[in-house]
Amino acid sequence: MAALPARTRYRYSLGSFVTGAFGTVPGLLLLKYLTDTMGVAAGVAGLIVFVPKAWDVLFNPIAGRLSDADMVRTGSRRRFLLYGGIGVAVLFAALFAHPGFGGPVPDAIYVVVVFLLCATAYAFFQVPFNALPAELTDSAEERTKLTSVRIGFLAVAILVSGGGAPAITDLIGGVAGYRVMGLFIAVVILLATLGVYFGLKDAPVGALRPNTVSPRELLRTLAQWRPFRWLLGVYFIQALGIGTVLAAIPFFAERILGSSGYSTVLFVGFVGPALLTMPLWPKLGASVGKLAGFRIATAAFGIGLLGLLGAKVLPFPVTMVFVAFCGVGYAGISVFPLAILPDLISDEEERTGETRAGVAAGVWTASETLGLALGPGLWGLVLQFGGYQSSLDAKAAQPDSALTAILLGASILPAVLIVLGIPLLRKSVLERRS
Repeated sequence: MAALPARTRYRYSLGSFVTGAFGTVPGLLLLKYLTDTMGVAAGVAGLIVFVPKAWDVLFNPIAGRLSDADMVRTGSRRRFLLYGGIGVAVLFAALFAHPGFGGPVPDAIYVVVVFLLCATAYAFFQVPFNALPAELTDSAEERTKLTSVRIGFLAVAILVSGGGAPAITDLIGGVAGYRVMGLFIAVVILLATLGVYFGLKDAPVGALRPNTVSPRELLRTLAQWRPFRWLLGVYFIQALGIGTVLAAIPFFAERILGSSGYSTVLFVGFVGPALLTMPLWPKLGASVGKLAGFRIATAAFGIGLLGLLGAKVLPFPVTMVFVAFCGVGYAGISVFPLAILPDLISDEEERTGETRAGVAAGVWTASETLGLALGPGLWGLVLQFGGYQSSLDAKAAQPDSALTAILLGASILPAVLIVLGIPLLRKSVLERRS
């Protein structure tokens, strides 16, 4: 297959504004939205953030099978991208609308229902979006280029959404701040959806192989596909660590650094270096190998997180150096698994003669969703264990135990989860066979 036109890489990568916004903002702000505007207890809030995405874990592989079937029938996955993205935009705005039903219980139920629907719509977008690289080109080199552009767009999306969302809520304040933020992110998601849908109108598609249609075949595929399961394990563990970091940031900014305004500063200090170093990781991977580069990035992220343990005693610029180190490592652990995955898909499709892109993307998305959902849930348990006091105005005084829990939970806990991926990065399993 010929080299992908640059315009195809850029148009496809617009979808990262959907995945970046939805993957970042709920994990960053939803738990704090529940605890500090609705008065929901931290442990319960963590459960609320987790439950809708737990449903997605079950539904995403089904969405993958439906996406494969639609691609075989129509020759394109674009219809799923369009309807899924529009649904995410509308429901995201509703998620932070805070209708105010008069108490924590009905308000929390509203959040659960809307978040469940939003997560379902997101599955219909992300599953085909993740499947497309294996179909746009059969060249490993072109996929690496495509992944690099996609991750670059993802870094910008995280910077815009992850930095802009807390800035809006902090500037306006209270419930109104969350409502305006929800509308802003919804517009970003809608524009990105339309961009990738119309931008890929004439893009190439993969060979229309027979589709995996039954749950039994799905389980058989996963049971026999050892390299995919191995990479999936790394991705899940590290997504759990990232989910914990995202949920911790607003609490860390306000309670450890002293101001909720530091949330935006932390995000810029994290994503800025990630964006700058994103193009360097593929070059390092080409030099030392993708797995070696993956290990280096993982170690860098872990070291940066451990450095945050000294945030209360170190000068703020030193803390930001460790934040930047986290961003550099995050760029690498974002690039390498997505660069390795299409190679594994192609190998498996060539071996079996059947479509595996949608199934793989569905399971992959489910794993990421579960990790990012469990992260805030785990963070909610950390706050609950530390005795964090929920309120309606974020002004409740916190005991020393809560501050200690926030400090340790934002540094040591995610560092351990991120670094746990290193033993699983085994060359004998994951290196592509020639």
